Amino acid sequence: MRLLVQIGLVAFGSAIGGLLRWCVTIFAARLLGTGFPWGTFFINISGSLFLGWFSAILANRLVLSETSWLRPDDLRLMIAVGFTGAYTTFSTFEYESHNMLRDGDGLAGITYLFASVFLGLLAIRFGALLARST
Repeated sequence: MRLLVQIGLVAFGSAIGGLLRWCVTIFAARLLGTGFPWGTFFINISGSLFLGWFSAILANRLVLSETSWLRPDDLRLMIAVGFTGAYTTFSTFEYESHNMLRDGDGLAGITYLFASVFLGLLAIRFGALLARST
């Protein structure tokens, strides 16, 4: 029974994360255009920030007790694995980078690659710092 609950939690988190990713992608394309993958860029940076914050909160404060219906490990599965896993996207990031480089837009492709990796790491660290400071 426990496994079924965990499967349901991951599926629920994934559904919410996937829907939010789709909405952010559409919004970014309408607002900023499609010449650069702004949606994926924002999604991966904000997802990194959120995951850093959430992981630090969960590790440092144990938001839920072990006896509640939703254990800390279950919350981690639903949010970190399900929601953030569906919200962020490494494969789309790589595909968009490949397309820019293939199409001869080397500067944009390299900038996207390095900025995503560097800012993603900074976002994880900043999220963890935010969690510790509150």
